[in-house]
Amino acid sequence: MENASSVKEFILLGLSQNQGVQKVCFVIFLFFYVIIVAGNLLIVITVISSQRLKSPMYFFLCSLSLVDICYSSVTAPKMIADFLVENKTISFVGCIAQLFGVHFIGCTEIFILTVMAYDRYIAICRPLHYTTLMTRRVCGQLVIGSWVGGFLHSIVQTLLTTQLPFCGPNKIDHYFCDVHPLLQLACTDTYAMGIIVVANSGMITLSCFFILVMSYVVILVSLRSQTAEGRHKALSTCGSHITVVILFFGPCTFIYIRPSSNMSEDKSVALFYTVITPMLNPLIYTLRNEEVKSAMRKLWGRKVGSEKGKV
Repeated sequence: MENASSVKEFILLGLSQNQGVQKVCFVIFLFFYVIIVAGNLLIVITVISSQRLKSPMYFFLCSLSLVDICYSSVTAPKMIADFLVENKTISFVGCIAQLFGVHFIGCTEIFILTVMAYDRYIAICRPLHYTTLMTRRVCGQLVIGSWVGGFLHSIVQTLLTTQLPFCGPNKIDHYFCDVHPLLQLACTDTYAMGIIVVANSGMITLSCFFILVMSYVVILVSLRSQTAEGRHKALSTCGSHITVVILFFGPCTFIYIRPSSNMSEDKSVALFYTVITPMLNPLIYTLRNEEVKSAMRKLWGRKVGSEKGKV
């Protein structure tokens, strides 16, 4: 990964320079990360182990939970560890690897959320064709396509960034390596590069968000012809997804739809889609879904029963 840079490592300034605040942040975000991994892993285990959760909706939910674990793991462990050290450095190669991971997993999540909206559209607006359109093979292809799309997007972002010369300074006003903070440090005019970044990241985010909005507009219109019970069930499943979409797409749009800037609030906004949303997803999807809650209770009951059997 050679370029014209003399900088071999970067210094991440993190969320705060205050030692007391950093110790508090260490406890808080360590707790958040444990919740993210445990909550999303619980959903994965529940969906895999339950015979009742074999529909495409739960297959996509399982995929989303896996993505959330991976996404937070790209940034959170490094951020948490940096709260305890004074020298918050990251190598050039490590920085580029983190950049690749953030965009790879983040873009994959965007595509999976879009696929989940498409699944709800087919289930509600074309229920008679649902089983023929959303087969196991099609669902697998949609998830694989999401990962491939995320990979291609990330490759473009990473290759563009590695071509930039970095000759100093090397302090990144963020808690992870991202394109916009790195553009600020490049020793060249990055205006054209900034436009390409907006076109690549911003347009993917906006286009997927537009597809999501249109899907739910069509769904809401079609619900008028259904019974009250049918509307309640559809809105229950769609409401969870809409909440997650707003929490994830809102901050992403704020960060990536505009050219690079010096606004320090970017790193605070980034916490929403790298930490807060992955932590809330399990809660959002389980609180409003009786099938998932029932499957979790049965899973817990089997665990307790097996422990009593051993005793």
